[in-house]
This record gives sequence, structure tokens and C-alpha cells, in this order.
Amino acid sequence: MTDKLTVSVLGTGIMGAAMARNIAKAGHSVRAWNRTRAKAEPLAADGAFVAGSPAEAVQGADVVLTMLYDGPAALDVMRAAAPALRSGVAWVQSTTAGVEGIADLAAFAREYGLVFYDAPMLGTRQPAEAGRLTVLAAGPVEGRPAVTPVFDAVGARTVWTGEDGGAGTATRLKLVANSWVLAVTNAAGEVLALSKALDVDPQRFFEVIDGGPLDMGYLRAKTGLVLEDRLSPAQFAVATAAKDARLIVEAGERYGVRLDVAAASAERFERAAAQGHGNEDMAAAYFASFDELGTAEE
Repeated sequence: MTDKLTVSVLGTGIMGAAMARNIAKAGHSVRAWNRTRAKAEPLAADGAFVAGSPAEAVQGADVVLTMLYDGPAALDVMRAAAPALRSGVAWVQSTTAGVEGIADLAAFAREYGLVFYDAPMLGTRQPAEAGRLTVLAAGPVEGRPAVTPVFDAVGARTVWTGEDGGAGTATRLKLVANSWVLAVTNAAGEVLALSKALDVDPQRFFEVIDGGPLDMGYLRAKTGLVLEDRLSPAQFAVATAAKDARLIVEAGERYGVRLDVAAASAERFERAAAQGHGNEDMAAAYFASFDELGTAEE
């Protein structure tokens, strides 16, 4: 039985809200904040205190957890929280911030004497709600007893990648994993789009690969969302996928690697978002194969 912690959760979108609920369910005290307060208010029914500002949210916190849109957003929110941050508090930074973004956040942690954990989460809405995320984490061994109960509340397992959170080893692994996830998502959408264009029943394709090495549960899940019109609520939104794809491309460019598939993925997600699918599940990138009227492009 772990001691009760006070955990500040900054950012209560798809992932953050589910994580806050599971932290509260594990018996910890949760102080939640979101830029759009209405998204945080439902957490009050789960026992969370809904704060009016980041500074109010982090008062008395043992652990601060950030799950925001991107690195700059996380940095802005932590700057707003700065007046109430206690030196020595553990900061679990779970925003997918990218290689450059995580360096900026680690620098902020050093400036304010925070114990920094680079800890992006692998998973989407369903595993987040079930407390079955995979936690990718890097940070000092001596501070891990303070954050392990939080990781145990939100995840099925924790993969430690190093002892220096500022080195961004967990973020780097998250970008590698996401490069695969986003590529497969777009490939699944193109399979459906090409099937439609060629008047092929997608089920015939599934029959051909059934049970073989080309078959995978993720392919079935994402195509199912499109075929059964279950794109809302999103497991992981198109707009967020576009942001992550751009971070992957930027990481490749920074280290001299050309990532053509990731670049094409970013363009498809951005096109789907421009068509009005930004808040739908990232499987909605399927629509990027067609014009706004839903007909195949010439």
C-alpha cells in the first residue's frame, strides 16, 4: 500500500482526464487544471479538486504531471505555475514534446529545482481509460519512489530508458514508436481508399491476409473505425497526430535522416484536419485521399 500523494494534473484532454481519474481511483489526491475549464469540471465527480489556474493546481503537490498539446504549451503552463512550484517536487512530463521541446522543458526544471521525469505515454483513449498505458520514462533513480505510484495508476508497465530525464531518451523512444503507429494508420486508410476506388470489397483484402504475417489487430481496429463510422469520440485525434508527425520529421532532419513516410503522414493528417476531421480519430486521415466532397482526386 503506497502513501497517499497529492498529484497535480495539468491538461485534462483525452489522455489527461483518463489519467487523472485513474490516479484518483488509486487513492491519491488529484488537483486538476485545464485551459478550457469545462473539460476539467467532470473530474470533480471523481474526487478531484478543479483548480482555476496552473499555480493553484500545483499548490502542495508531491508530483506535477503535464499532459498538454505540445512542448511550448507545456512550458507556458509551467511558467504560469512557477510562483507556486516547490523546489524538489517531481515533475512527470508526459506531453509528446519532441527532441527540442524536451530540452527546453528540462532546462525549466533545472531553473526551478524540479526533479524532472521525461515520461511520455504510449497508448490512446481506451488504454488510458483502463489504466493500461505503457509508460516510457527517464529520470533519477533516487526520486522514483515518488513517481512510481503515479505510473502504476495510469499504466500497465513502465519502461525505463535512462536516469537523466533531460537527455530525452524516453521522448526519443516515443517518437520512434509513434512513427510506426502513424505510418500504419495512414496505410490502413489508403487500403480502404484504394479499395473504394477500385470497387474492391475491403473484406476480401482482410480474407487474403487473415491469420498471416501481414495481418494485425491494429489494422483491423483502425479500418473498423472508418467502416463502421465510429470516428468520434477520438481515440487519438487527427490534429494531434499531425503535430506528432511533424515532430518526427523534425527529429529526423535534426539528425540527418530523411523520413519520407512520416512527412507524407503529416501532410495527410493536415489535409484531413483542413477538411474538418481534426477532432475525429486519426483513422479519419482516410478522407485525405478524397476531395472535400468525398470523391477521388484526379
